Amino acid sequence: MPKPSYTDADFTSALLGLLPRGRVWPKDLTSVHAQAISCFAPTFTRISDSALGLIDDLFPATTVNFLSEWEATLGLPDPCSGTQPTFQGRRNQVVARFSNTGGQSIQFFTAHAAGLGYAITVTQYSPFRCGQSTCGQQLGGADWFFTWAVNCQLNTVSHFRTGQSTTGDPLSSWGNAVLECELTEAKPSHTRLQFHYS
Repeated sequence: MPKPSYTDADFTSALLGLLPRGRVWPKDLTSVHAQAISCFAPTFTRISDSALGLIDDLFPATTVNFLSEWEATLGLPDPCSGTQPTFQGRRNQVVARFSNTGGQSIQFFTAHAAGLGYAITVTQYSPFRCGQSTCGQQLGGADWFFTWAVNCQLNTVSHFRTGQSTTGDPLSSWGNAVLECELTEAKPSHTRLQFHYS
């Protein structure tokens, strides 16, 4: 069911209907009095539209007016946000933090990166073992048990999108600083994380 929406003309008509009756209070839309009253209508229209969109605005993935409150609740912005994050980048980070249930699996890290707007793959390493490793595999110490790598594009580009970006956002931004920071924060403390870009 579509949401009812009121126009400036609807509010002008309603405001004129609230005025007293009489020759001093003309209701004709061409009168100076009615034109002066119509100046208030856009404010009421904006408030009405905002109230109708309140439910959508309360959810992290679609929020506009409550983004700063979501950030404050989730401890954002932090160093992972970067120096000048875009609006959609900030919202992606809120959604990723809010929906993050924790984990140590490849699926968890892939999903966490996807929530931030990055497509990655994960490589797990292991040291050479006689009878289990293949010929030509490099020798490695025990540290390889705890080493893993994230494979990603060299520069993930985020483009300005109508409805998702706001005034002041760049037309394009790129970089993987948010990905590196978020995954470094989320990785198990005993592991070593590498980032490989192609």
